Amino acid sequence: MFMLVKLLSVHRVSLPEIMFWRQFVTLPILFGWLAAHGQLGQLKTTRLKDHGKRAVLGTIGMVCNFGAAIWLPLAMATVLGFTTPLFAVLLTALLLAERVGPWRWAAVVAGFVGVLIIEQPGSAASLNIPLHGAIAGLGAGFMVAIISLHIRDLTRTDTPVSVVFYFALFGSLFLAPLLPFVMTPHSTQVWLEILALGLVGTIAQVLLTAALRYGSAASVLVMDYTSLMWTTLYGFYLFNQLPPDHMWYGAPLIVAAGLVIAWREHRHHKLNQRIEAEAEAGAQ
Repeated sequence: MFMLVKLLSVHRVSLPEIMFWRQFVTLPILFGWLAAHGQLGQLKTTRLKDHGKRAVLGTIGMVCNFGAAIWLPLAMATVLGFTTPLFAVLLTALLLAERVGPWRWAAVVAGFVGVLIIEQPGSAASLNIPLHGAIAGLGAGFMVAIISLHIRDLTRTDTPVSVVFYFALFGSLFLAPLLPFVMTPHSTQVWLEILALGLVGTIAQVLLTAALRYGSAASVLVMDYTSLMWTTLYGFYLFNQLPPDHMWYGAPLIVAAGLVIAWREHRHHKLNQRIEAEAEAGAQ
């Protein structure tokens, strides 16, 4: 999906228009699929207000994600997005008052050290990294952490398909007023790329939402690490871009931090399950 975003930007499609089509194309795909299978009831919801809030957060997150993909080498944008588990730990500690142990705090510190190695603020290397791109990359990690918590809450009552559908619906409504100011004529090739973006983005969003329904955010999001391989290949073969050498010194720290957080999340989840099972057995 991010490769297609960057490709469309190379073809002079503006960021707001890319975001609009990414959302709008989703609507007929999901509606048609549900209608064909007699499953339109999956869209039933009593939480339109919550879906609206998720769409606001998701639109901000999309600006960050897509902006980073456009302004930075794909691999670097991907690595900065890996800060999501770090922000997730901070959010659970600050907003949910969850106790965070030394392992996870150490992982958070190590992860942000990795960010500093990549960004190298004040050095000559940092001059090659657009500031707005770096801010967008970190903003993407932060927003995905917030959105993941919101999606987990929504999927307690609504289906993953409905969460994606209403995000696309509200997102399209938010972005449509911008089209007269940013839309330009497109060739057949660009329209095919736009359709591909909508299709790939829809499938990815449904799968991610379903994954967040059944697994912890940290465990699910750590699977994103495989995308570094793909974005590096796409960046090299399609855009003749490779990330700077110093990124490969910071990236392992960020990835290792995410793996440690996922491991601790998994242990805590298993421990809580065991405590609940023992309490239930004692009550019987």
